[in-house]
Amino acid sequence: MSYPHHPPQNNDYGQPHHGAPAQQKNGLAIAALVLGILSLFASITLIGGILLGLLAVIFGIIAARKARGGRAPNGVMAIIGAVLGGLGIIASGVIIAVGASLLNSEEFKNLNDCVQQADTQSEKDACADKFNKDVGN
Repeated sequence: MSYPHHPPQNNDYGQPHHGAPAQQKNGLAIAALVLGILSLFASITLIGGILLGLLAVIFGIIAARKARGGRAPNGVMAIIGAVLGGLGIIASGVIIAVGASLLNSEEFKNLNDCVQQADTQSEKDACADKFNKDVGN
């Protein structure tokens, strides 16, 4: 029985490959970009926007410094991630400020007093209608 002839194979598994250079990656820049994007969407949840935005800014700054020092690529991606993280923090701050001003408004205090004094559901509904009219003006 004869075996088919196979061409000789190059068995240089342990030898370094001298072809294309290995592609460097900057995982912190990618993380900063992803966290920056998520912080914009999570800014509605307040804590998520602040926490993710802060992480995006930190990772973006570290990655940009590495890229500027020539130790990693994707410096622009790192900067974009840091900027998006900063925007997520700002958006969360604006939402907190608007919410705090609404909760401290005279209209909301009147609504709270009215609801506490209301005994029936129809009286509570009347309080809500009055609040909507007050806020609309």
